[in-house]
Amino acid sequence: MTTKIIEITVSPTGQTSVQTKGFVGSECREASKFLEEALGQRVSESLTAEFYQTTQQQQAVQQSA
Repeated sequence: MTTKIIEITVSPTGQTSVQTKGFVGSECREASKFLEEALGQRVSESLTAEFYQTTQQQQAVQQSA
C-alpha cells in the first residue's frame, strides 16, 4: 500500500501551497478539500501524473515494484 501524504507549505509572506502524494485520481482533491476550504481561495492548480492514473494502474505499479 502506498503511503498517502498531504504536505502544506507556508511561505514567509503567508502564501500557502498544498501538495498531495500517493493519491490516485481525484482522491487527492477529496483528501485536501478541507484544507483548501480552511486556507481560502485557490489561486492555481498543478496536476501530477498520479492524478491521471486509475486505481488499476496504481495497483499494477505497486505489484511490479
